[in-house]
Amino acid sequence: MSCPQTESTGVSIRELTIRGIVIGGMITIIFTAANVYLGLKAGLTFATSIPAAVISMAILRYFKDHSVQENNIVQTIASAAGTLSAIIFVLPGLVMIGWWQGFPYWQSVAVIALGGVLGVMYSIPLRRALVTHSDLPYPEGVAAAEVLRVGDSTEGEEESRRGLLAIIKGAVTSSGFAILSSAKAVGTEIGTVFTVGAGGTMASASLSFALLGVGHLVGIAVGIAMIVGLLISYGVLLPMRSWGLVGDPASASELVSTIFRSEVRLIGAGAIAVAAVWTLLKLLAPIIGGIRDSLASSSKRASGEVLPLSEQDLSGKVVIGVTIGSMLPIGVLLWLFLKDTPLVHHWIGLVLVSILFILITGLAVASVCGYMAGLIGASNSPISGVGILVAIAAALVVKAVHGTITGDELSVLVAYTLFTAALVFGIATISNDNLQDLKTGQLVGATPWKQQLALIIGVGFGAIIIPPVLNLMHRAFGFQGAPGAGQNALAAPQASLISDLIKGVFGGDLNWGLLGTGALIGMIVIIIDEVFKRATKRLSLPGLAVGMGMYLPMAITIVIPIGALLGLLHDQWAERQTDPEKAKRMGTLVATGLIVGESLWGVVYAGIVGFSGKDTPLALFGESFATPAQWIGTILFVAAATYLYKDMRSKAKAH
Repeated sequence: MSCPQTESTGVSIRELTIRGIVIGGMITIIFTAANVYLGLKAGLTFATSIPAAVISMAILRYFKDHSVQENNIVQTIASAAGTLSAIIFVLPGLVMIGWWQGFPYWQSVAVIALGGVLGVMYSIPLRRALVTHSDLPYPEGVAAAEVLRVGDSTEGEEESRRGLLAIIKGAVTSSGFAILSSAKAVGTEIGTVFTVGAGGTMASASLSFALLGVGHLVGIAVGIAMIVGLLISYGVLLPMRSWGLVGDPASASELVSTIFRSEVRLIGAGAIAVAAVWTLLKLLAPIIGGIRDSLASSSKRASGEVLPLSEQDLSGKVVIGVTIGSMLPIGVLLWLFLKDTPLVHHWIGLVLVSILFILITGLAVASVCGYMAGLIGASNSPISGVGILVAIAAALVVKAVHGTITGDELSVLVAYTLFTAALVFGIATISNDNLQDLKTGQLVGATPWKQQLALIIGVGFGAIIIPPVLNLMHRAFGFQGAPGAGQNALAAPQASLISDLIKGVFGGDLNWGLLGTGALIGMIVIIIDEVFKRATKRLSLPGLAVGMGMYLPMAITIVIPIGALLGLLHDQWAERQTDPEKAKRMGTLVATGLIVGESLWGVVYAGIVGFSGKDTPLALFGESFATPAQWIGTILFVAAATYLYKDMRSKAKAH
């Protein structure tokens, strides 16, 4: 199993090995925990392929018989599990609405694992159409392949060492700053509320190295689009929605915050939804054509055509068998969810329609997410917008099947729909990553079926790890809007919004007017984006990024474009160097370290808070130090960021 032969030389190479699985699992624990924290805090997750590849090479280099294909398996496992953590965009909603008091372990594991495995199965038939016979750029997949090939070269050992040091330096910087914040030695939240005519708005920023790193990775186009969304929300919509309501300045902050959460954010959701629909419509024809080509290729193989190792997928019988076979445990899981509720008498109809919804919607979602990841990268792919559409569609289908809602049925239907949407969202998250990994495999000569098996293994690791991390976050911080949430509650913005949308569909009080306003804004942005694309080669205004800028709090949004600008300046500098790609890659690795360091400290700090029972167990200073702490934090943040980028350039020049 672990030593295939290359077609050209017949030499055995190591690929899917026990040690690779173990190393992939270890990296998975770190990156998945970091992604869960970052997603709950900021509503964003980061791609783990490149840092996982760097760490894998640094470890496997001590083994003489390692191979680039084995390193690829490690990054595939870690990437799949890290991507699966995006399930947090839906699952915490069950806690927010008060249905769950925590995350029941085996029930959560089953939801995550079943959705993830189906995501792998759905993406397999798309590989040939969207990877092998496609000109999609797959930016992250190509970058990961380049990292693997460089690491396997004669200069690979030094390259791997420098890459690992870059990640460590970024991680130490961001975690150190986060530790000072936990000690209340530096302030990380800066904000004020002010009036605009008879209305009010706010300006705020979160001094977060993780968000700075996210901005570096997503790029300037997304950063500018998010600024546009932010200006629409905070410069236009928030003053309009609060017009005439702002009275006492002391209470203005809470009023403005409430209006943003309950009204402006819903408008942002409308913009995200229409942008996601537009993307689906644009991709529909290529996806259908791609599936047709994939089926034709499978038919040739079934007729006896011999394919090289680099073109061998898991067989169609396995894909169909696992897909259909998964419906039985999914049905049992849905029945168990309903059996002790007022809807138990309607369980047959609800479960059947849910299974059909998961089968059909899952395939559409897998195709869309896989294509979008190939087009713009897994990190930039609008998985949140897809989740919002899935949740609304699930609520409308369940409501239509169930009919009139009476008594205690409302809360059960909301929870059941969230649970169903979580399964589909698992498919979406994995499909968003799989084809990117399979592109990397194609470029380094990997065996597709072994990669696909590695993806399933990665799903298993992620399913085991995510629930306890979620429980840790819930006990230590709580989620905004959930019963008993404290002052330091995590925003979990997507889960909160999706829960509100589902409740609105069933309760009949969803403000379709606000969603419609957002949809109208989204259509205007789409038109502008299409004009830009036709008139210029470089300008764009991604509708989904504008929607996210409208939807996320300014404290989160504002730092990401700053990181994107720093990333742009670094890449422009890198273009003038002897080895531009190596210089750019150094920036990517440092940015990844910034994300990992702060996020991992968030997980550790959550454990300290949970164990101590105190909200701020490490605080060295009281509230009287808050103002000096803000000044110290701002100066230190700017100084540390400046040092990192200067040091990064000096290291790139030295090599």
